[in-house]
Amino acid sequence: MKVSIPDSVLSTELHDEGVLLNLETGEYFGLDGVGMEMWKVLRANGDVGAARAVLLEQYDVAEDVLAKDLDELIAKLAARKLLVVADE
Repeated sequence: MKVSIPDSVLSTELHDEGVLLNLETGEYFGLDGVGMEMWKVLRANGDVGAARAVLLEQYDVAEDVLAKDLDELIAKLAARKLLVVADE
């Protein structure tokens, strides 16, 4: 699965948290430190599998737990049009 970030979406990091804003829709979303790291890795990779692998190296977490958390974040962001999901 691939993800992309629309040009209308801005992100900013404040200490260990972040905020995403879609300028077209006005939708915004706050992220904690882990969520912000997930966002940065997704933005850098675009491929969910590759992002998952990078995050597994960074965090001491079971693969199934990380996959569930990442999938939930992607679903929330896609519902708010903060990222776009495409099947490969």
